[in-house]
Formats: sequence, C-alpha cells, structure tokens
Amino acid sequence: MGGRNENSVLGTALSKKNVQEWGINFLRLVKRTNTMYDWNFVDNKKNSYMLYDGVLNGIENINPPTRLSFLPYISTYLNNYDGKTTASFNGGMDLKYGINDAFTLDLTLIPDFGQTSFDESVLNLSPFEQQFDEQRSFFTEGTELFNKGNLFYSRRIGGSPSRYPETSPDETVTEYPDKVKLFNAFKISGRTNKGLGIGFFNGITEKMDARILNENTGEVRTEVVEPWANYNVLVLDQRFHKNSSVSFVNTNVVRAGNFRDANSTALLWDINDKKNIFNYYGSAKGSWVMDNGTKFGTKAQVGFAKNSGKNQFDVNGVIATRNWDINDLGFSTSTNYGNYHAYYGYRTLEPTKKFNNIYLNFNVDYVQRLQSYLYSKLVFNHNNQFTTRNFRNYGGGIEFTPIGENDIYEPRVDGRYLKIPGYFDSWLWTESDSRKKFQYNLSIDYYAYNEKGRNLVVPSFYLRYRFSDKFKAIWKFNSTFSNNETGYAGKDAEDIFIGRRQRNTYENSITSQYTFNSKMAFSLAFRHYFSDVTYKGFYTLNQDGSLNDTSKFSENLNGSYNSWNVDLRYSWWFAPGSQLTILYRNAVQDYLGISRMNLKDNFSQLFKEPMVNNISLKLTYYIDYNEAKSWFRKKG
Repeated sequence: MGGRNENSVLGTALSKKNVQEWGINFLRLVKRTNTMYDWNFVDNKKNSYMLYDGVLNGIENINPPTRLSFLPYISTYLNNYDGKTTASFNGGMDLKYGINDAFTLDLTLIPDFGQTSFDESVLNLSPFEQQFDEQRSFFTEGTELFNKGNLFYSRRIGGSPSRYPETSPDETVTEYPDKVKLFNAFKISGRTNKGLGIGFFNGITEKMDARILNENTGEVRTEVVEPWANYNVLVLDQRFHKNSSVSFVNTNVVRAGNFRDANSTALLWDINDKKNIFNYYGSAKGSWVMDNGTKFGTKAQVGFAKNSGKNQFDVNGVIATRNWDINDLGFSTSTNYGNYHAYYGYRTLEPTKKFNNIYLNFNVDYVQRLQSYLYSKLVFNHNNQFTTRNFRNYGGGIEFTPIGENDIYEPRVDGRYLKIPGYFDSWLWTESDSRKKFQYNLSIDYYAYNEKGRNLVVPSFYLRYRFSDKFKAIWKFNSTFSNNETGYAGKDAEDIFIGRRQRNTYENSITSQYTFNSKMAFSLAFRHYFSDVTYKGFYTLNQDGSLNDTSKFSENLNGSYNSWNVDLRYSWWFAPGSQLTILYRNAVQDYLGISRMNLKDNFSQLFKEPMVNNISLKLTYYIDYNEAKSWFRKKG
C-alpha cells in the first residue's frame, strides 16, 4: 500500500481529521509466474511507485485509539566455555507510543540482544576494519530516516570499547570486555502533513572496565576502557514535488571524562524534475573529532542522472579530505581521495521474444589522491544480466585497469603508496528458475594481473531445495584463491615491509527452516569459514611505490584462521506479537601461525580450542494499551 500522506505510510497512524483522503495501491506477486500486478497503473519507465497511488475517498469520522504498546521480556542463559559454566537472568521492556497521528516514539529499556544472529567474521588483512550487518531488531525497524547520508552505523552503539588499557612491563590484562553494554535507547520519527520528516535517536551505553594483574605483586587493578557515553542522531528531511527532498543530518557522541568525543553534520539534496526524468543530487558533510585537540574533515558529492526510460546515465564526483572521520557513530574507510564516476545503463521495459528482462551497464571510475595529488586508478567496467522467458538468469562482465593502481592505503603510512599491476577481470554466472523446488546459482570470477604468476580466482555456488511448503534448505559455498598478491607485512623506524603471499579462503554455510504451522518454526544456521595465508618473500617499499628484495624482515606471518558457528532456533508465536524463543549456540574459532594444513589436521586443531556452548530462552509478551484497559474493565 502506497501513501499520499503519512497516514498510509505509517499504517498504524490514523489522522484525527474528520474527512480524509488516502493514497493507496495494491500489489500482488504471483510466484508461480514471477509476475507482479498493481491495482493502480504504475509506469515502469519511472523509478518510483509512490508517484502512482490511487485515491481512496469517503473516510470520515474516524476516532483513532491511543497508540501505546509494551513488549516486556525475560531471558535466561546457560553458558559453558573452557570448562566453566555460568548462568544469567535478564529482564527489560520495549515501548511504542504514538505521540500524535504522525510521530511515533520507540523505547528500549535494558535491552537484551543475546539471541541475535552471529557475525560472519573473516581473516581481515586489509587496512580497514570489517563492517558487520546490524542484527538487532530495534536498530533495523523504522530506521529509514536515520540512514539518510550514511552517517549512522548503529553497530557502534554497544560495539567495542574505545580504549585498551595502558600497562607496565610487569602487568597483564586479564579481563577486557569485547562489547559495551547498551543501557537504553529511544527514537522518535515521523512526517508532518507538509512533508517534513523528523527523526531523533538517543542511546546511552554503560561504563566498562578492564582488569589488569601485576605479575610481580599479584595486585589487581581496574581501568576504564569505555566511560558512560551518549549517542545522538537528528534528521530533518523535507519532501516536495512528490519525489524530491532536502535533508539535514547530525550525529553526536559525548563520552564522560577525557575520552574522545565526535560530531558529524551533513546537508543532502535529491531533486527530480517535474516529469521525474532527471535527478540532481549531492551532499556536503563535515566531521569533528575532539581528542586532545580537534580534527576536522569534509566529504562532498555532486551528481546528475537520468533515471527513467530504457536508457539511463549517471555522472558524479566524490571527494573526501584526509581528516574525514565519522567512525564514532558512522563507518568510513577511505580518505584523502577524489572519485569521478560515469555510468550508462540500458534496460528493456517489456518482454521480448526471448527475454523477460535485459540489463546492460557500462562504468568508468577515475580515482586520485587529493593531498598531494597522485593518480590512484582508472577502472573500466561492463556487466549485463538476462532473464529468459522461462525465468532463467544469466550474466557476466569484464573490468580492467589499463595502467595499474597506486594503492594509498595498503602501506598504512600517510603519504606512501604501493604499486599494483593492472588487471583484466572477467566473470560469468547463471541462476535457475526460482519457482522450482530446486534452484541453483553458479558463478566464476577470474582476475589476470599484468605480473607473472599473479591472479585471483573466485568461484561460488548456491543451492536451494524446497522439500515442501514447510521445509527448505540452502547451501552456499564461496571461495577465493589469490596467487602472489602483495600486502602490508610490518614496519620499523626506517622501512615499510611488504609481503608476497598465497591466500586461500573457503566458506560454507547451511541454512534451513521447518515451519510446523503459522505459529511455530525451527531453523538452523551453520557457517564454517577457513582462510590460510602463506608468505613467499618480503620486500622494502620504495618512495615510488616499487619493491626491493630484503633480508631485514624474517617474522613468520603464515597463518590459518577458522570460524565455526551453529545456531539452532525454535520460535513459538503463542499470541499476537508475543514470542518464545529457545536458542542453542555452538561457536569456536582459532588462529594458528602455520598454513597449508590438510583438512583433517585443520579440524583437529580447531576443536581443541575452547568452545562456546550456550542455551538461552527468551519470552516476550505484547501488551496493547487499549486491550489492557478492557481487562481491568472486565474485572471491575
């Protein structure tokens, strides 16, 4: 259902106006034919369903009820790790309140996210941290406004502590919290009748301590590694002309004491012409980090695109200064660059004799270092996708860098860069008809570098079998074989050392679900990730990005990393909005300073490590205020 005003967008919000007009549309997806039908005509030349709502008249004299609900929970955990068994009990509550017909308050008090899905960790040899998906429902529901401008990465709230303890040579850190505890959080969001969207988020995290042991005296002390902290996000988003908007976004982190504080601000615009053919968009952003002084950085983008019709294009440019940093409440990696991008795309709008859909696109990217100017890379890319009349999908493409790359991040030292030879990348993939019980997706990606013996091969497949309407299973396999790649190895006072390495990665995952009925389901999530790296030689990095052989570096960096996760979950929705969940979790990981072990030895070493075995139960009960009032009336 689409929306002419916020009443239909929010669904649960009803206006107090005596006579109302709703924008509405109905969509029907028919899986057996992979087709979709809409009640009111939608022009697929345009990229917005919201422009084509029908009108529902005759809604009069609605008396909206109080929109107030509570979701209290209790949970208990039994955890066994490294021969120690512990138990815990938790309780808290979520609250939802309709402030008026347009704005809603969501509040979580003493939340418990212990049953969220596991993170898919990897062996990360890159200069940047790994970004994880958000799994916590409070941070995934009703967050459209807060995602404006990409300044808000909710995993920062309740993430890792911001400091590591300072220790003397005779001290050892015996306890260090891997996560910061979220005390409470709330968000207010909605949109006025004049199209102004307003969102405000606030979260508070608790103080976390580390324990440090003096090995000579036996004394134990504590040190604060994360103080009480306050996280805020404010979004103002003004819509106009049906499909255009101007937005203001601000994020702010304040930590108690002498810890790091941060602020970021953005102005965004997304303007479409009256015919919804051309789009003008851009942003201007600033970041401030206060930590023994103030660090200020900027990022800006401007673009022009044609989004309608068979032929589309997009031209844009992005620049980020050296001090751009939103990592206290956002996620940023690359800095000090300019990226200039051009795109052309072609698509069919109606089925042809042989194909339901055809998509083709061509891309060119030029990237440079800003300060001081340095060419980074020039990338040409083409990819395509075809859907046949029997709903099979095929695709492929090519990508190449004709003059190689100057990688300004891999050396881990500002101002230095590593030369990467040019490559030619080609890929193919095919996917069977998703309507069938058995579905597969196969792909192969091959990079050939302009350097003897250097290549990258990425094969993968996806298999899904639907045993019945109640039971399905999915197996995914992803692998990467990187031969003779070069990457950072270490540094001393004089040199940066680069290693040449062989890296092999295998990832297997199995997911399945059995639905007993409309109220009960059982699910399995399994993942095993393995990656090993073998170094063949080391070099010193020259000022011009080239490499020289060296005997100064002899550290063993060979390694193997395993991550094993199993989640077995039973869910029972015993009442509307109320749920009982029982979860069994098994997890283990290891990193060994050896590589190229055989399969038997690898698993033998992995299962010698301490393993997490966890059983948890969580009960949530939905209470609607209007229904709860009737309970007391009946008793009276």
